[in-house]
Amino acid sequence: MKVRDMLRHFSEFPVKSFEAIMPGTAFILSPHPDDESLGCGGFIACAVENEQPPVVAIVSDGSASHPGSAIWPPKRLARLRQEESRDAAAVLGLPYDRLLFLGLQDAAVPTQGDSFDAVVQHLCEVVERYGCQTVLVPWRYDPHCDHEAVWIMGQKLKALLPRLTLLAYPVWGLTLPPEMEIDEMAPTGARLDIRKFLSRKRAAIQAHRSQRGLIVDDDPSGFVLPEHLLEKMLSPYEIFIAS
Repeated sequence: MKVRDMLRHFSEFPVKSFEAIMPGTAFILSPHPDDESLGCGGFIACAVENEQPPVVAIVSDGSASHPGSAIWPPKRLARLRQEESRDAAAVLGLPYDRLLFLGLQDAAVPTQGDSFDAVVQHLCEVVERYGCQTVLVPWRYDPHCDHEAVWIMGQKLKALLPRLTLLAYPVWGLTLPPEMEIDEMAPTGARLDIRKFLSRKRAAIQAHRSQRGLIVDDDPSGFVLPEHLLEKMLSPYEIFIAS
């Protein structure tokens, strides 16, 4: 299926209520500090308003976004990105104790082996501690190794805890070349109307200032969130794919 056809299919998902999409407590796995705001910011704000705040785990430390910076070496940048995630969570109303940081190395999130198993075991404990019923992971076709790794973690969680509902949210997958072929038939899913929360989502994304080119100024090749991604992320609907 071509990307353009998949994205058209996403746009035709039925619009469902928050309760219909996410019964119970949700557990959002975000590969980097900002993916939670980009892909699920509207959902987070909606869940908080419905008195069902999700649990959000930032999987990697985000330290690889500006590798050429001398002023912001990886450890300092990782601390900054945690602060930005806390600021974004506050904008969305997420309670402080519902935001977790796993601190894995950016661009090196494991997909197998002892370290992978240890992370998955920790995630299982979080699910049990908070009584989570739904887990949100990135779409499997998001073109980044950490997004793929977190998707794999979600699959393992589901295998270990079959009672969980597993859903995926697209971020970078929405920017894939339209003619690109992906090996998947049309999935099922739903859209959440986030128009009421769009201004809060925008403010949460803006809180990630380092990723908008507003902090690190000694690495001209460093990452900056592109406008074409922001345009897609700030649409009136968020997409949740049955995974």
